[in-house]
Amino acid sequence: MAETSAPRIVYVNGAFLPIETASIPVMDRGFLFGDGIYEVTAVLDGHLIDNEPHLARLERSLGEIGIPNPHSREAWTEIQQALVARNNLSEGLIYLEVTRGVAERDFLSPAGLTPTVVMFTQAKSVRTSAALAKGAAVITVPDLRWARRDIKSTSLLAQVLAKRAAAAAGVNEAWMVEDGTVTEGASSTAFIVTKAGEIVSRPLSHAVLPGVPRRAVLRLVAEKGLTFVERPFTVEEALAAEEAFFTSASSLVMPVTSIDGRPIGGGSPGPLTRELRQLYIEAALEGR
Repeated sequence: MAETSAPRIVYVNGAFLPIETASIPVMDRGFLFGDGIYEVTAVLDGHLIDNEPHLARLERSLGEIGIPNPHSREAWTEIQQALVARNNLSEGLIYLEVTRGVAERDFLSPAGLTPTVVMFTQAKSVRTSAALAKGAAVITVPDLRWARRDIKSTSLLAQVLAKRAAAAAGVNEAWMVEDGTVTEGASSTAFIVTKAGEIVSRPLSHAVLPGVPRRAVLRLVAEKGLTFVERPFTVEEALAAEEAFFTSASSLVMPVTSIDGRPIGGGSPGPLTRELRQLYIEAALEGR
């Protein structure tokens, strides 16, 4: 799972460098304005998981804010694989960040900037988690984010505040609430399973990020002939649900067993959530 004790290697603008010597200019717009896009892909057994849809989402996010994509999907994948190999990463995450580039600080940037590209790996247990045995606890917080949450922007201050609130409460995640309904987690997609067996999650729109694990889970749901319903749900509905879970690249499928200190279902990970997690991992390792 872990990277070796050899120097950690990152990628910056075409060069593989020890992390201690890597740097970006002070005038990079990602640092000054959060003017950039990022992606994160899970790595299992040294293989990139669901990487094509991650790269497709990267392309879309870059296009939405007018940053030219500096690489083809094939080139991105080659760099990712090289970085995984250089860090001897068996299990964990690989992050990509693309900013608009470097220019004197001004809200308007000059035309023709060369995008800044930064990539790095993180060794992390993805298949197993301390939270899995008893399930994750979440709290609800107001959704303070901007209106284009479908863009995977590096501007993550609202999510940082939500995560800090979750940490202060001693729980695993925060579910953000707007107009009485759950939008999504601070770094995840929120699901509930109703007592009728319906799997419910919010429809895709500008209000939520189109989660890649969400897409994979819905494929599995369809293969098993289960019922998926795209609609908003309230906190009260979640508290009354049979099961709840969230998905993300770093947690795959994580059961939720309490919200705001109140148990969900029987207060332990539900059988459907456990099954979906196992199916997700099996499908990922098969390359589906």
